[in-house]
Amino acid sequence: MTDVSVKLSRRGLERWRAGHPWIYESDVEAPKSLKGGEVVRVTDHKGYLLGQAFYSRASKISLRWLAWDDVPIDEAWFAARIAAADALRQRLFPGDDTYRLIHGEADGIPGLVVDRYGDALSAQFLVPATEQRKELIASLLEQHFKAKAIVNRSDVGVRKLEGLESFKGVMRGELKGPKVYLEGHVRLSADLLQGQKTGTFLDQRENHVLASQYAAGEALDCFSYVGGFALQLALKASKVTAVEISDAACAQLKENAAANGLSNIETVSANAFDFLRDAVDEGRKFDTIVLDPPSFAKNKGAIEAATRGYKEINLRALQLLKPGGHLISCSCTYHVDEEGFEAMLDSAAADAKRRVQIVEKRGAARDHPVLLGLRETRYLKCFVLRAL
Repeated sequence: MTDVSVKLSRRGLERWRAGHPWIYESDVEAPKSLKGGEVVRVTDHKGYLLGQAFYSRASKISLRWLAWDDVPIDEAWFAARIAAADALRQRLFPGDDTYRLIHGEADGIPGLVVDRYGDALSAQFLVPATEQRKELIASLLEQHFKAKAIVNRSDVGVRKLEGLESFKGVMRGELKGPKVYLEGHVRLSADLLQGQKTGTFLDQRENHVLASQYAAGEALDCFSYVGGFALQLALKASKVTAVEISDAACAQLKENAAANGLSNIETVSANAFDFLRDAVDEGRKFDTIVLDPPSFAKNKGAIEAATRGYKEINLRALQLLKPGGHLISCSCTYHVDEEGFEAMLDSAAADAKRRVQIVEKRGAARDHPVLLGLRETRYLKCFVLRAL
């Protein structure tokens, strides 16, 4: 238990009691001696205990909720949170050993992300509190999973906002090449050191598998990366055109296709915006289209430009889609919420002069749970549309 206390303003108190796990610096009165990374007691101005939180000095987010009462935030606390998070994954994916293990605030450990790839773990320590406790956390993970390697993928921009430097490397054990895992019937490999995020995009794993249910005829996958959607489409479609601007990702996509015995994928190294525009001009048509672009907006100021970008690619896709065909359209941009994304799709359909059904609305895979009260954990949108 800690004896260091911080006080909340009236606005901060309302936010805390409403259940939001973040309190901003403008609503916190903290001792100047705090350097960041501490566990602090959170009180109102009368000194009444409200709970405990991680404290950050450099970030605009000063407090991240840990507990409602004065329990010790120690080794046993972290071990219990890790075990509870894994228990959920074991229930969701019995027998599987590849999943998002710790999803930050949604699993009760703010500033920590951990993905499991069999006997290797990939972690991100995103705030001073988890950075300062990374060796403890690594030891607990090592013990719980008998991990042979733990990779530190703290090479993300958000650490700069916390006053932390970027870092990438193996922190425990030995990593022996890419890790092979399954998405349905498709075998994929993840490079935990050089791949995107913590190795790959596990948040789209269930949506990748879903895509095969809608695949038919000639399919198009834009922003394909290493083929998460393209490989699933190829199980049912007669031909898949996979568009990816990165030559390295294209090469990996071809290797993944070969490893799965799929010869019906054509890989195109191109800018997806240019490809879609040219395909419309050429009068091409597709039975199934997937759009899974990177985030178009890193902050609120970029929302308008991001929405224009989303509308352009979705408008082109709807112009390319055959009647009865399906468009799977995704966005990982938190700042464009589901309501705004749907409004953009509505506008794109109107401009394309298409009548479109919403067949499904989906989000991130179940190992990326959403925390009630923290909209930031509901970042991924995946709409399955059908053109009439």
